[in-house]
Amino acid sequence: MPEDRRTCIDRLVTELSGREVPHTLRVAVDGPDAAGKTTLADELADRLARIGPVIRLSVDRFHRPQDVRRRRGSLSPEGYYRDSFDNETIVGEVLRPLGPGGDGRYLPSAFDYRTDRAARPAHRAAPPGAVLLFDGVFLLRPELRDHWDVSVYLHVDEDVTLARARVRDLGLFGSVEAVEERYRKRYLPGQRLYREEARPTEQADILVDMADPQAPVIMRWPG
Repeated sequence: MPEDRRTCIDRLVTELSGREVPHTLRVAVDGPDAAGKTTLADELADRLARIGPVIRLSVDRFHRPQDVRRRRGSLSPEGYYRDSFDNETIVGEVLRPLGPGGDGRYLPSAFDYRTDRAARPAHRAAPPGAVLLFDGVFLLRPELRDHWDVSVYLHVDEDVTLARARVRDLGLFGSVEAVEERYRKRYLPGQRLYREEARPTEQADILVDMADPQAPVIMRWPG
């Protein structure tokens, strides 16, 4: 059954704040493009920060260089899924250090895709009892999924993704036609490849239908 967004956020905050682990609680907020991942993770961060320390990161800080991302072609769906992000650095510099037996020192970013340059600030120390909220696409791929303590997947159908992208990404790509080409040829089939290989809707601890972001439908909940 749909519920209002505030109720959904309340439930997520209660669930995450009630988790007890001896390290930073590593939370993935996954889902296709334009599903609302960043907005939801930001809302959760704001609420959880009233309870304890929060680390807020995004996969967008861990892109690979453009020549790597585009090596299969600028519109390649396989390139989008396989080549876009530096998963080795995400695991080695973020998830393992913040996980069991880690030293708690993490890298907040590795690459600025806007300038196509490496961006390696100093490592930071996670405060005791912190929650990591990490949003982005493809977070439940095999290389990453065993490193999350909790995973949230936001589901939207492809037509919803495309409708939102026509508005959200118009300034980025310059025209509706360019947005549609990019999504129909690269992003949407790249997400299909991810779903076929990684089955994120089956892997996620929490599954939420975000067709209506103001009335989410919780499709799976722990326990």
